[in-house]
Amino acid sequence: MNTRETLKINSKGHLEIGGCDTVELAARFGTPLYVFDEKYIRDMMRVYRDTIENEYDGKGLVLYASKAFSCLAMYRIAAQENIGADVVSGGELYTALKAGFPAEKIYMHGNNKLPAELKYAVASGVGTIVLDAYDEADMLDELCAKAGRKQDVLIRINPGVEAHTHAFVQTARTDSKFGFSVSDGTAERMTEYVLKKSNLNLKGYHCHIGSQIFEKQSFVLAAGKAMDFMAQVKGKCGFEADTLNIGGGFGIWYIDEDAKTDVQGYAAYLKALIAEVKRKSDELGIARPFIVIEPGRSIVGEAGITLYTVGAIKDIPGVKKYVAIDGGMFDNPRYALYQSRYTVLFANRANEPCTEKVTIAGKCCESGDIIAVDVPLPQAKRGDIAAVLSTGAYNYSMASNYNRNFIPPAVLVKDGKAEYIIRPQTYEDIIRNDVLPDDLK
Repeated sequence: MNTRETLKINSKGHLEIGGCDTVELAARFGTPLYVFDEKYIRDMMRVYRDTIENEYDGKGLVLYASKAFSCLAMYRIAAQENIGADVVSGGELYTALKAGFPAEKIYMHGNNKLPAELKYAVASGVGTIVLDAYDEADMLDELCAKAGRKQDVLIRINPGVEAHTHAFVQTARTDSKFGFSVSDGTAERMTEYVLKKSNLNLKGYHCHIGSQIFEKQSFVLAAGKAMDFMAQVKGKCGFEADTLNIGGGFGIWYIDEDAKTDVQGYAAYLKALIAEVKRKSDELGIARPFIVIEPGRSIVGEAGITLYTVGAIKDIPGVKKYVAIDGGMFDNPRYALYQSRYTVLFANRANEPCTEKVTIAGKCCESGDIIAVDVPLPQAKRGDIAAVLSTGAYNYSMASNYNRNFIPPAVLVKDGKAEYIIRPQTYEDIIRNDVLPDDLK
């Protein structure tokens, strides 16, 4: 297990997180239950923020990538830690603003922002909008003209760096739906196009090469290519970019084959990026840009675990053994989507040796409703509390009410205390927006 200060096995042999016994959490709040470690979240935010302060004279900004996990509490924590946030929808923007998050420190992304979302962003005073289409620039320019506002923007570029990660989470390939390619000249043409807009203030560029990447060199290469492009644009168009948003994608630990990186270790990714930006700036004779990074998964991924109660156990001799839980793909669809792998243990018997390998199955009426395969565990018993580790990112945010199951609640733990940050759903919540037409009443 990838242990740390606030995730450990206590004297009872139970899994403990944030000073809270997970068996007691399951009894108090029920299962399935998302549990988030506040200390780990704050520590990760601080290590990125402090690295920019110490290595780059504070000339940069950390943005929490909302898509990893978005709720009021996360934005409040981010604001307290003096970092920014990136949002990719009107819903994320609304949540951030309702939490009192400063609009000027919000960056808005998306390859197909809706007209209503752009109008909302402009009206709310969002600090920066990342452009990803020609007609989006047209629409935003018109909205800003009507609002009497000049909007800071970045252009999303595609540097053509292939990250070693799952194909579905690579975002900087030539055929990606995101960004304008540097290699074929479209990024340069988009730059010229935006510079002609009266109500848009082009600050620079954004690039993001993918997610769950462990190779520092991928980020360094992307940063170098982006700096080369910035120098090229300065020479051809006379535009010197002020800002470089290098995205995120730093990998986290899910299973023992993954690198085990402590909180301070993540600073190495950012230090490598900063060193390359400094080097290229000097080599190319361009100003050092304001750096923006967007770590989401690495801030919240390992901070979260999910607790389940074991139900039916089905052993198919010589074939497979299923251990069913009271959750499933409705609270964690990542195995179904990406065949993602997880570490699982029984929180109530965390010290016991593993004696078999099993498949953790969900309760949905769906053959693909699997959480993890070939998981080593002690012999399972109905009522065991299963803990799936590193579920803080892209679990709640991708959850659904499939089969009209509840999206689980979430609690925040710190110093032995636990509080809801997302309340449990009820059956009334499930049907809240259902309507019976008059002829069916």
